[in-house]
Parts: sequence; structure tokens; C-alpha cells
Amino acid sequence: MAIDQNPNSEYTAKQIQVLKGLEPVRKRPGMYIGSTGEEGLHHLIWEVVNNSIDESLAGFCNNIVVKLLPGNLVSVLDDGRGIPVEIHPETKKSTLETVLTTLHAGGKFDGGGYKVSGGLHGVGVSVVNALSTYLKVTVKKDGFCWEQEYGIGKPKEDVKKLDKTNETGTEVTFSPDPEIFAKIEWNKEKILEYLRHQAYLTRGIKITFLDLREFPEGATPEEEIKSTYTFYFESGIIAYVNSLNAGREVKNKVPIYINLEEEKVGAEIAVQYNEGLKSKVFPFTNNILNPGGGTHLVGFKIALTRALNDYAKKQGWIKKKEEVLTSDDVSEGLTAVISVKMSDTPQFEGQTKDKLGNPEIKGVIYRITKAGMEEYLEENPQDAKQILGKCLLSAKARRAAKAARDSVIRKGAMEGMTLPGKLADCSSRNPGECELYIVEGDSAGGSAKQGRDRRTQAILPLRGKILNVEKARIDKMLSSEEIKNLIIALGTGIGENIDMKKLRYNRVVIMTDADVDGAHIRTLLLTFFYRNFPELVNEGHVFIAQPPLFKIQKGKEAFYAYSDEERNRIISELNGGNTTLEIQVDESDESGEEIENEETEKKEPSKSPRINIQRYKGLGEMNPDQLFDTTMNPKQRVMLQVTSEDAEKSNSVFETLMGAEVDPRRHFIQSKAKEVKNLDI
Repeated sequence: MAIDQNPNSEYTAKQIQVLKGLEPVRKRPGMYIGSTGEEGLHHLIWEVVNNSIDESLAGFCNNIVVKLLPGNLVSVLDDGRGIPVEIHPETKKSTLETVLTTLHAGGKFDGGGYKVSGGLHGVGVSVVNALSTYLKVTVKKDGFCWEQEYGIGKPKEDVKKLDKTNETGTEVTFSPDPEIFAKIEWNKEKILEYLRHQAYLTRGIKITFLDLREFPEGATPEEEIKSTYTFYFESGIIAYVNSLNAGREVKNKVPIYINLEEEKVGAEIAVQYNEGLKSKVFPFTNNILNPGGGTHLVGFKIALTRALNDYAKKQGWIKKKEEVLTSDDVSEGLTAVISVKMSDTPQFEGQTKDKLGNPEIKGVIYRITKAGMEEYLEENPQDAKQILGKCLLSAKARRAAKAARDSVIRKGAMEGMTLPGKLADCSSRNPGECELYIVEGDSAGGSAKQGRDRRTQAILPLRGKILNVEKARIDKMLSSEEIKNLIIALGTGIGENIDMKKLRYNRVVIMTDADVDGAHIRTLLLTFFYRNFPELVNEGHVFIAQPPLFKIQKGKEAFYAYSDEERNRIISELNGGNTTLEIQVDESDESGEEIENEETEKKEPSKSPRINIQRYKGLGEMNPDQLFDTTMNPKQRVMLQVTSEDAEKSNSVFETLMGAEVDPRRHFIQSKAKEVKNLDI
């Protein structure tokens, strides 16, 4: 960056820009809602809902209704106290207008309005107003209905006093500004997930969601019922933890529940252990999810580890220093929800509350968690024995895994990352241009080795199906020869020793047959990468090759089709646009099926060209040139890049399909069976 050192260049008051009212929000929306993409768009709903949740936490709201309406409109209604409407002493305007048009104007600063609150420190609803082309707020308060409309944060009129009412509450209806948000498309599942979280975290609140986008104004009651979802959980986060472990075998049937308060900080914590190997811990501050964790999560983990160690030592289950449980040992199979309620303003890293930063919270949550866990373990010795048994087994597996990891690393170093007879490496040593193809079976591996670009493409054939790592600890996983070969080929190491800078291939391509076995192997490999090399997935290094399903030949011309639809289109074009021709491919005959051109047969049957269709059952059926041209040639191949945009959703699917529990998998398959097409491929 060049620095202007011209002594004559001016830096005066003229260069200082002063933004008034809500102008800063429109100038830099990302500072207030995180982004102008999907996350920021939905953050508008969260902010309005959070205001209603704050009313509930203060004890004044029992019902919240969220509606998606035609024209990108959203409505959030609650039965709280209603935003005040009287003239504000400082602004000399209605308090309602002050709240909607002034940053940092709200009942969350002097401690009198709310004991606990989420929201964007009082800027939430005004930010929504600034980023909406239209916003209408209706308040029921002081015996009347009050209403005011806005456009891009500016009032269209004064607050209007409407009909009398004995009810109280607030309804905010808004439409996001398309000049701010490039794409306005509400994600129903995302909204439902957020509202479900809020209902779990706010015991006794009833939250109703209606998706009326497809219905005209004045939808019938029957139509509204079909589009309605209601969340109400009397047991709060206990129900939340139970839902996270639904269908799993658990160590403590009733979640450990801790509900204590210290120094104006309240903590609700629910803990349950299952038979799985992964942990699910969700930390919240004033009902706001903190995906990045923070001081409350740190305090919880230290206290949990210490409480379990102390109890195990007391029972004589831990006698040596090397047997002491680590945080990782007590996290295996752990499901927990940590809900912290603070009366003082939480300090977050980032405006969107990703990580809690208040240093004092670490000690408070540590003391609350340790006291609650110690009491539970003493009063529930059978559950304590089950939980500690699992944790001690995890520690034993960790020690075995370290030995296995060290063995793999030593083997990789000694063999110089060369796998004679398995890995056909490429000659280039520039990882940026190198690709590793993981191929199913020796037959396909042979074709791939012969057809590849030897300079940049490496081939690693797999023998059979690799171990399902979703059901196995790392020590068992590393005993698999196929997995060890794959780890050594990647060059990054594994576990705490992983170093992505040592990745030897920029692209890791899964290339399997287009059948059920191939799909299974592909899923096993994706599970392996997702669980053990998340950076590989998140940084876009993993791809799935797309080999063609059909070869269609007419005379000397050959075409490849990657789907039934593409096959039919090609055949139709070769038949001069005849779309009525039905194609039946005899898959038992590898040579394919010859089909006469119906249109030419009637005129010149003796010279009628034929169409030959071959259905590839496996990659090994292709000769090396075909495999390279159709699947491996960078100039014309088709590949799918594997991403993980929704980690928790991906996590849930992997656990369901690849985990040890049968019932959730059976339910998933039964519920999705009707969506399956072309089952054999």
C-alpha cells in the first residue's frame, strides 16, 4: 500500500464524515447484522423475535407469532407490554418513534426495562427499520391500539391512535430492502430451527410459526393450520437435550440439570451422555447461540473435567497420573446445553454474538457447574458409574490412539510417503496442481493408472470398503491398512498432529462406480474426511468424480450421457427429434443394445443407421482413454465439489446414516424412500 507523504495533503474536518440517525446502518450494514447475505437477512427476524423473547424473560410475554407473508413480508407479534408510546423527555417525540429511528435507544441500558436481554444492545429493531423498504409497527398499550409506518427507516407519518383494546403487545411487519440484500429468500427450515431453540431456552413460552407465502391475504383457517408450527417446552433445556439424543442409548436417562445463580448471573445447564463418540455442546448467552463458544464454555469444560476426575479418584478408579481424564476424554458422547442469563451487558466478539468474551463469566460458570456436578454424582451413584465408565474407556482409547498415530507417522516418514503397489504417484511436486484419485477396486485402478496424466494425477486404489469411522475410535481406525495408506498419501498427519500445509494434493477426488456399492464406498470416504479432516472439506479440497452412465454410438460418432434424461435427449437428437421412441437398455448385455432409427427405417431400411447404447456398470468397463476423456480430463470432466455449509445438519445426517443406532436410520430411510429415483445407480 502506498502512503501519501505529501506535506501539502490536507486532513481536516472536511474529511470527517458525520452520519446521522440510521445512516451508519445503511452505509455499513455488515457492522450491525454480520453480512448482507442469507445470514444477515435472517438476522432481521432474529432481532425482532429477540425483543419479544426479552419481554418473556422479563415475565410479561407468553405468546409469540411469526408469519412469512407474500411479497417478502415478515410479521412478528407478541403479547408483551407493548413499546411505550408517550412523548420521550429527550427527543420530544413518541417513544415508539424514538426506539424505531434511533440507534442505542431501548430499555436495555438503565436496568429498569429488562433484567436480561439479547438483541443487538438496543439497536436491533432500529437496524431492521433502517434496512427495510417498509416497516409497520402496531402497539396495544394503555387501552388503545397505536400504529406507525416507515420507509427505509424514516417515519411516513406520526404515531396514530386507533381503536380501544384491553390487550397488550407489539406487532412488527417489515420487508427487507433489495438494494441492501442481493437475494431476499427466506429459509423456512432455518427460521424453524431458530424458533425451536428460543422455545427450548425460554421455558413456558409458546412460539407459533405460519408460512403464508403461498396463500393470498385472508387465507382460510384450514390453509393456515396446514402451514402452522408450534413450539412449547415445559421442561426447557431438559427437553432440548433429550431431543438431541433422541433414538440413542444414553448413560443417564434423565439429563443432569443445574440451575443456579451467582453475582447477577444465572446459569441453566443440562448434561447427558450417550454411547456415541462425538460431543454436542451448545452455549447460549441471553438466548443467543454462541457458535464460537467463549468464556462460559471454557468454564463449563474445566469444571466438568475436574468434577469427574475428583469423583473417579475418590472411588479409586483413577490411581495413576497417566490415568487422569482430559477434557477430550469427558467430551466423548457428551450432549450439553449451557444457557447463561446476564443482567449486565454481555461482551461479544463481533456484533453477531459469535463468542462470549466477559472474563468474569469463566469463574462464575466454573463454580456453578462444579457445584452442580458434584451434587449430582454423589446423589446418583449408578449414573455416575455409567458416565465415568465411558470417560475412562475414552481415556484408554486415547492412549492407544496416540500409539497408533505415532506408528502411522513413523511409517510415513520411513517410507517417504511411497506406497509400492498401491499409490501410483504423480511426478509433479507442486501440490497446487496435483490431484489424488481414490478409486474403487484394482480393475478401475488399472484403467485410471494407464489413462491418467502422470505428471499431475496420482491414483490410490482401494480394496473393498473402508472402515465406517462413525462407529470406531481412532485407535481402531488406524489399524485399517486402507485408512493408514490414505493418511500417509495425504501427507498431513491426523489428530492433533494434523498440518494442512503438508497436504500433497490440492484436489482429492473420490471416483467410484455409479451403483449402490459405489455410493456406499463414497459415503464411507466422505464420513472419514468429514470426521478426521474437516479442513480438507471446508477449504474445498474434496471432489466427487462424475463418470458417465451411458455411451451412445451412432456410426463413428460417440456421445456420453451422465443421466437418463441426457441419454434420452441425445437419442432424440440422433433420431431427428423423435421424442416418442422408448429406449430399453439391456444391462445384462455389456455390449449394449442396438436401436434402429425409426424415421429412416421406413424409407431406407437397408441403410438405416443404428444407435448402440452401453450402460456402464463400473469404471473398470471403460478403457483407459475413455476413462480419462470422460472423467479425468480437466478440459471436459464434470466434478462435484464437496462443501459443508451447514455443519450441524451434515453432522446429523452422517450420524443417522453411519452411526450405531438402527432406529433413526430406519426412520430416515422410510421417510425419504418416496424421494428416491433410479435406485440402482
